[in-house]
Amino acid sequence: MAEIEIYSAALCPFAHRSRLTLLEKGIPFKLIEIDLQNKPKNFKEISPYGKVPVLKRGDQRVWESTIINEYLDETFPDPPLLPKKTIHRAQARLWINFADTRLFAASGKLLYSSEPQNYAAVAKELTEHLQFIEQEGLQKMSADGPYWFGKEISLVDLTYYPFFEQWAVLEHFRGVQFPTGLDRLKQWWDAMTNRESVRAIAHLSGFYLERYGQLEKIRLEQTRKAQTANLR
Repeated sequence: MAEIEIYSAALCPFAHRSRLTLLEKGIPFKLIEIDLQNKPKNFKEISPYGKVPVLKRGDQRVWESTIINEYLDETFPDPPLLPKKTIHRAQARLWINFADTRLFAASGKLLYSSEPQNYAAVAKELTEHLQFIEQEGLQKMSADGPYWFGKEISLVDLTYYPFFEQWAVLEHFRGVQFPTGLDRLKQWWDAMTNRESVRAIAHLSGFYLERYGQLEKIRLEQTRKAQTANLR
């Protein structure tokens, strides 16, 4: 079997998802870290979008974390990371879509927007997304276990976890406090933190704060230069 290579970046929560999937599956892989601020000249030959993650297996490539994770689940079926029933698979995909189009989108606007006047509104939006996860997701779907679908971990859990590992960044740089009353979400977070796969590649909050601090300096300098140019 051709060796699997995963192109990743330490700060990328999407690449983090796919590494967790590989670990949960017990699939050996070669990790190739990419500096997204200084990408290799030939990186577009590997990643047509210029992003991570990219999975390479022989001469075949797959990109986009959601697609990579489903490819891995279909190609290496044990242990399965999607439910057996088709309706539950559909629900899993709905929640993965919610993560991408709502939760991660809101956090991205908070971290990378050059319009701080919008931060309060986006933080409110993010809080509403977390409340929706608590009430419509975990409370209704996982009564018999700690994970999204109960006792067995799934791609949904692996999709969401990287966001929470980096929560300290939102708190430190944008002043976003974790909402009160989300007890079921906290229980899920604790269960995920204790997974062997999560612990194997986890970073402490200080790591993310240092790395994002460097990016924040770059972002602020770029904003300053743009504002200066507009005054000319």
